Amino acid sequence: MTSVPAPATAARALITPSRLILLIGLACLALIAGAWFFELVWGLRPCKLCLEQRVPHYAAIGLAAAALVLARSARLRWLALFGLAGLMAWSTWLGVYHSGVEWGWFAGPNDCGGAAAPAAAGMQDFMKQLQTTRVVACSEAAWRFLGLSLAGWNALASLGLLGLALSGLVRRPRG
Repeated sequence: MTSVPAPATAARALITPSRLILLIGLACLALIAGAWFFELVWGLRPCKLCLEQRVPHYAAIGLAAAALVLARSARLRWLALFGLAGLMAWSTWLGVYHSGVEWGWFAGPNDCGGAAAPAAAGMQDFMKQLQTTRVVACSEAAWRFLGLSLAGWNALASLGLLGLALSGLVRRPRG
């Protein structure tokens, strides 16, 4: 008679460090794609803090890709998850800080005026840009869903990804 593995044991077997690394990398890729969608399709111009929130996700995509290709030992995969946890902690902090600036809980940076407009082709285009350019302030949420801005949603998503990375760190590598 064969024994049936307990559900918790079966779930642990399915959630390998490599799969967690892949999941975190793909989630960060989806978050960046969403940010670009809101910017390019919906026309929501990012502020300085919005752009800073993308940096940990770009780094996590690169780290996850490198880890999936190069991390052949359990120890290297554990180190990759540790790095991903650090990046997601940083991203969570940036999202909480930016949300706090939007809600008026924290003072935002003095130089938070928005992203640069595309370069003008000539003087007439430049003058037109001066008349139509809208400065994006970090203290104003461009869009909210269920009461949270994109910065708030980034904080929640990053916190969830931090939890995934930490769950993979619970088991120490063997080899």
